[in-house]
Amino acid sequence: MFKIAIIENIHKDGLNLLENHPNFEYELIEDVSEKNLIEKLPEFDACTLRVSKLDEKILKHCPKLRAISRHGVGYDNVDIKFLKEKKISLLVTATANAVAVAEHVIAMFLSLSKSVSTYDKEVRNGDFKKNANKIKTLELLNKNILIAGFGRIGKKLISRCLAFDTKVYVYDPYVEDKIIKDFGGIRVKSISEGLKIADYVSLHMPLTNETKNLINYSILKEMKKNAIIVNTARGGIVNEADLDKALNENLILGAALDVFVNEPINLDNPLLKNNKVLLSPHSATFTDECTSRMAIETTKNIIDFFENKIDKSMIINL
Repeated sequence: MFKIAIIENIHKDGLNLLENHPNFEYELIEDVSEKNLIEKLPEFDACTLRVSKLDEKILKHCPKLRAISRHGVGYDNVDIKFLKEKKISLLVTATANAVAVAEHVIAMFLSLSKSVSTYDKEVRNGDFKKNANKIKTLELLNKNILIAGFGRIGKKLISRCLAFDTKVYVYDPYVEDKIIKDFGGIRVKSISEGLKIADYVSLHMPLTNETKNLINYSILKEMKKNAIIVNTARGGIVNEADLDKALNENLILGAALDVFVNEPINLDNPLLKNNKVLLSPHSATFTDECTSRMAIETTKNIIDFFENKIDKSMIINL
């Protein structure tokens, strides 16, 4: 019998897989304090993980732990070095969230382009059509879209962008030209090249030393005045102070962020008062369908791991 720790609750559809399997039992751990995790985790063979952090301080007390199954695809909240040293496998939900995130990006593109929140506020304030003809709105038709990072989400996003009769450029040095072309995209050789021609930008890359503050004031100055940039990838890729400054100086038209350097976002962050930016609380995957798929994939990865039939695309090479 394998004992699985569910760190933070997940959708019941994922838990049902474990409940109905004779070789697994699980315990839900909702107190994610360091003290409680150090006390609880040593007895488990594997665990699931959402947004809580598992660092060496906790993991060194877990000699039985053989796998961590992320409820998502990012793993910046896990001590990768320690996992590698102790040969603990890291599993991710490689296919579950792509559609939900791609749809969230389109929703943000359209909300900003159509000034949805501004129109809504005008009507609620009794200013029906008073300022309607002064509010800037745009169409996606014939616009240039840059997808920076062409993994699973980027591939789902491009088909949705092309459906609006846009021209889609792709920046990803790790993807072959043929793959980008087969999906209907046009390769750009550098992020700078893509940003200069883009009307809309969607970021889909991990946070690394190379991508940290990738979108900064100097590069924002080179973008089109009507450009809109969306980040559903990781906080820190966009320099938030520089973005606020660029929006206030009308260097670009608008932005939308689902991820932030600090989560929850600090209440003194100037972006909270900037009406040119649309914000969501790291919730691009929070559809009913996606939370079910992610929970199922999270627990299925654990079952498949211990039954030696795990799909290799679900394992992160440490």
